[in-house]
Amino acid sequence: MTSPTGSHSSPGTHGPPGRTGPAGRTVHPIEQESYRILRSRLDTSALPPLTRAVVERVVHSSADLDYAADLVTDEEQLRAAHTALHRPEPVPVVADVEMVASGITRRRAVCRLADAKSSPGLTRSAHAVRLAYEEVGPGAVWVIGCAPTALFELIGLGVSPALVVGMPVGFVGAAESKAALRESGLPAVSNISEKGGSAVAAAALNALLYAGGSTGEGSRHGRGHAPENAHVPEIQHSKENQ
Repeated sequence: MTSPTGSHSSPGTHGPPGRTGPAGRTVHPIEQESYRILRSRLDTSALPPLTRAVVERVVHSSADLDYAADLVTDEEQLRAAHTALHRPEPVPVVADVEMVASGITRRRAVCRLADAKSSPGLTRSAHAVRLAYEEVGPGAVWVIGCAPTALFELIGLGVSPALVVGMPVGFVGAAESKAALRESGLPAVSNISEKGGSAVAAAALNALLYAGGSTGEGSRHGRGHAPENAHVPEIQHSKENQ
């Protein structure tokens, strides 16, 4: 796994404000401006394409540049998840809470929190993970952005996921649950610190849903730029403030 950092500058290659992206999504001028500011302060051009897409969308959604050093990703795992999400019969997506599910804009997400109940030794969030796994089975993409107990439960179930976006937030158990995810060997996007939350977890998945086209084998070792059809706004990179 790698914790992403960038080192080179290059011009963007994507359309002007308001242009429809590869998934039929129109980029609002405010989002265009947000990406322009982001890339004036943070150089992501040396990152592998899907890692770059995830890092930039998480930073864009949070206005927190520190995520560039806090996120832990693996480009090969991202490519496998991207393929699973974009095949004719895509894998299911599961969210731990409705706020995460609502933030996932290009795919319906399963969320069973409303049906879950707490019991001694089992939180409601953990029970929701059990219910969701009974519904979707192995091979799904899981997005955990709220409860550390949900992430611990997911790791313990042996779910064989296509990807786990594990970014719960809080002072109690959040960093520990994400460390356990990385140690588990499951394909994952996580972050090291206690911060996280529904918005950034959903953003990480949205980056994979918005990205289109080939992700390129050459990017495996950190070469190349965003995918040709990746849905990111057109801007000029700058070394100013880096």
